[in-house]
Amino acid sequence: MPRTIHCQYLQREAPGLERVPYPGELGKRIYENISAEAWQAWIRHQTMLINEYRLSPIEPQARKFLLEEMEKFLFGGGSSRPAEFVDPDK
Repeated sequence: MPRTIHCQYLQREAPGLERVPYPGELGKRIYENISAEAWQAWIRHQTMLINEYRLSPIEPQARKFLLEEMEKFLFGGGSSRPAEFVDPDK
């Protein structure tokens, strides 16, 4: 049975992650405060950022950018989309 947490992103009780998704203190914070559903929302958003900005996750500047955006997305009220992004689902 999955553990339930109060997700800071969704602002409600939801199933938590099965394991720490990121190394270090940030990973522990995510594990304790972010639901599996919210983590999947971040993964989708991160994929969009990588594609739209043509980022290479092996480059230190791209990793730093994605880390900052992850913290904003999950804990800071959201990460914005590129101005020219057109959502294919709308």
